[in-house]
Amino acid sequence: MSGSSKTEKTDTAETMTAGGALLARLKTLGVDYIFANSGTDFPPIIEGLAEARAKQIDLPEALIMPHENAAMGMAHGYYFATGKAQAVMAHTNVGLANCAIGAINAATDHVPMLLFSGRTPVVERDRLGARTVPIGWGQEMRDQAALVREASKWDYELRFPEQVAEMADRAYAIATSLPKGPVYMSLPREVLCEPCPVSELEPAPTMAAAKVGVHAGAIEEAAQILSEAKNPLIIAQRGTGSAEAFEAFSEMVDMWSIPVSQYWAVQLALPTMHPMNAGADLEPYLDEADAILVLDCLAPWAPDVHKPRPDCKIIHVGQNPLYSRVPVRNFRSDLSIMSETADAVLALACAMKALHADHTAICSARSPAVEGRTQKTQAAALQAAEAGNRSPMTKAFVSKCLSDAIQGRPTTVLSELGCPLAQIDLKDHGSWFQEPHSGGLGWSFPCGLGIQLADRDKLVVATMGDGSYMFSNPVTCHQIAESLGLPMLILVLNNSEWGAVRHSVTGIYPDGYAARSNDMPLVELSPSPDFTKVAEASRAWTASVSDGSKLPGILADAIRNIDENRNLALVEIKITG
Repeated sequence: MSGSSKTEKTDTAETMTAGGALLARLKTLGVDYIFANSGTDFPPIIEGLAEARAKQIDLPEALIMPHENAAMGMAHGYYFATGKAQAVMAHTNVGLANCAIGAINAATDHVPMLLFSGRTPVVERDRLGARTVPIGWGQEMRDQAALVREASKWDYELRFPEQVAEMADRAYAIATSLPKGPVYMSLPREVLCEPCPVSELEPAPTMAAAKVGVHAGAIEEAAQILSEAKNPLIIAQRGTGSAEAFEAFSEMVDMWSIPVSQYWAVQLALPTMHPMNAGADLEPYLDEADAILVLDCLAPWAPDVHKPRPDCKIIHVGQNPLYSRVPVRNFRSDLSIMSETADAVLALACAMKALHADHTAICSARSPAVEGRTQKTQAAALQAAEAGNRSPMTKAFVSKCLSDAIQGRPTTVLSELGCPLAQIDLKDHGSWFQEPHSGGLGWSFPCGLGIQLADRDKLVVATMGDGSYMFSNPVTCHQIAESLGLPMLILVLNNSEWGAVRHSVTGIYPDGYAARSNDMPLVELSPSPDFTKVAEASRAWTASVSDGSKLPGILADAIRNIDENRNLALVEIKITG
């Protein structure tokens, strides 16, 4: 029988709208926020929110997202800041389509989230929630979940209201099991309108995330390989997993004098000015290495360019060290260790410490050469920054100015084709995030909003190219920032082109026609909009600068505005290259 959107009394149990019941269950699972873009499929969700409010039932806070890209990015960032999976709700197939890029980014970054979207009502009449407007026919799909299935660990369509609790439990458990990632559930409107027993929402979750422990024997083997190597190398892309592991990793590589290359790093594995931080260039370390620890890297090197020694022992560690969802990824792995990255790092640091007494001589002998190289690398990065102080500036110079501006305060920097890492002095776990290697642009602005939502006192800086800023749906993101009071600092590094595309072309065809052309096809983004006007539409503090000598003062003013007025600040910076 069709249900009512109001709470009902049956012979034995109190019920509430299944849409509201789902939200209540998400709170039980530990979800703090639902990032929602509503549509005509949302009446039972909205009724459930109102019903729960009237009855003082605790729910996650539902936040209005004017576009789904922002919803996905904020859930991504909130997880980075808290380690807690959040929920995104979108409108049928069209809203889910807008979520697809965010789902791809989340899958690539191993970010768990619960993705829901409405589904066109299955029936045309005689049931509460049936189709009522032409859009109900226009939005029907044969396989709606296919829009995000490539990026989802699991998907399901809710069939009955009594499934709400158990299917939400299953979704959350799968999302937060290793390797972590997004899951998807479609929600037909008429099912959400049905009554659901309230008693099913009270018990603790019925399913726990799968735990993958550290394999002690594998860790011992990895420690033996690294300790006995003459020229060990660590390549780290996705950080160390926790603040505790970050500190232990820094101490371990310092003790053992092991260089660490943060090749295409998307998270920070050790302080940028650490004596063992070899930077992003793998040479000459990779050519010499007789043992390599690959720490949670999607692509630790470019096989067409880099060739590890045939006798080199290679160890891969991470949530999914073989990256099984990537069809072609043929990096050799003599030892593969699947674990939470932080757990593996802590176990390895402990095992290496126990072996150190027998290897002090080789560590001491290796230290001067490694430190000498890293010092030269760091000095070259700073020299590049100093040379970029002109009009327009270079990215390296902007990075150094940002570094100076944020010293001494807790800061998270995001870079999406924006500021490079080499010139920024960062010391802490969670202080750096670069765009996911899937390349779904428009990520850094909403991701930064999610981080800021989790910690309103931290300075959050999103740096991005002009193309990335346009991809982020900036009008949407600025509206959210003003509505929720999220005082980020946005730096738009504007070169009026797709810089990454230009570099890719010249990398493959260095002497080709396009490289010699004064007007490379499909690259220019001119005339450039005045991006400060976009931000000013939402009452943000703005500035535009092209003269390098003025940038430090403008950054100081922008940060002062954030501290004093608690509103977003945007600085458009004219750069070259």
